[in-house]
Amino acid sequence: MRLHHLPLLALVLGATAKHNPAPILPDSLSNELLYLHRHLVEISSITGSELKVEHWLSSYLERQDFSVELQEVSKDRYNIYAYSGEKRATPVLVSSHIDTVPPFWPYYHNKTTDVIGGRGSVDAKGSVAAQIVAVQSLPQNIRENVALLYVVGEETGGDGMRAFSSWDERPEPAHKAVVFGEPTEGKLVCGHKGILGLTIHVQGKAAHSGYPWLGLSANDILSEALSELLKLRDGGLPSSKHYGNTTVNFGKIEGGVAANVVAETASAKLAVRLGGGTPKEVYDLIVKSLANVKAAAQEAGGDLTIERESEGYPPVNIDCDVEGFKRMTVNYGTDVPLLSGDHKRYLYGPGTIFVAHSDHEALEKKELEQAVRDYRTLIVAAVRDTAKAQEVEEL
Repeated sequence: MRLHHLPLLALVLGATAKHNPAPILPDSLSNELLYLHRHLVEISSITGSELKVEHWLSSYLERQDFSVELQEVSKDRYNIYAYSGEKRATPVLVSSHIDTVPPFWPYYHNKTTDVIGGRGSVDAKGSVAAQIVAVQSLPQNIRENVALLYVVGEETGGDGMRAFSSWDERPEPAHKAVVFGEPTEGKLVCGHKGILGLTIHVQGKAAHSGYPWLGLSANDILSEALSELLKLRDGGLPSSKHYGNTTVNFGKIEGGVAANVVAETASAKLAVRLGGGTPKEVYDLIVKSLANVKAAAQEAGGDLTIERESEGYPPVNIDCDVEGFKRMTVNYGTDVPLLSGDHKRYLYGPGTIFVAHSDHEALEKKELEQAVRDYRTLIVAAVRDTAKAQEVEEL
């Protein structure tokens, strides 16, 4: 070969490499990942109806030589706890959720673009599939130190994770590090906003709409209340440099029975995402802002009450000390604060939250494959970290 041809050859090889990049995973792992992800997404598992996917996933894990335990959360709803080897109480736990929001959207894989979609493809069956394949591909001495937990109910308040936290048969000693899976764009999350769920209930008095003075419109009272909350959320709620402003979403508003009837009852469900402060502080501010509306309603013979859907939680700081990852914070809630115990917490997953809960929920095959590699990195780091901590404790 003549030497003056070498630069041209290098350019040709470089161009070929760009068009044919090195595979992220070996074919065997990639095929297993796509198989697992497809089957999980193909099975509808809207919150409250997770039983079919629980059965399938439990059987799959057993075929992969995991010991599988089911924890009943409510009738026909179970958390899945699985581990490889003899250790039931492992130092590291890997977790995500198997329920989805409605409605169900069928699975698809566009082989030309390698885009994969369907309900749960991102939130969070993409994480579930990548986590399992990552653990399967680990050396046995690492794998035996890792357990899997897949919970129900994350999308509607986290009853699955709450149940695991209070489970009488929860493994002891408790896990020292937990890797949670949610769509994070392949980045390591350093924290997320807190949350507070509220429902405003208004009681009025029904009457014929031709004689409105004979009744008391619950819709009118609710409109006044929401108007006050609009003022409050415009700079009147806690914020922080790390998480930004506290936001209030009027998610569901209901009232009355017909256009020609003065509304007897009305309600509004609110989702408050805390950028700062505590749920109690925010709740107290909301109560104070609605005090005059409540007093006027009561004086007219009606009432306004504020119901807390749960205790909520303040902004959540999450560990992000593993090198090699881009970092971010997110505005959505997770099961991270619902798992009790003193443990390190990591949050990572493929796909973006911007398409989750939508009719175009999808991600690329390469995102799933990269997630397998990244989960392996996180799990190995967590196992090594907990092993070092154990050595220190034993000294």
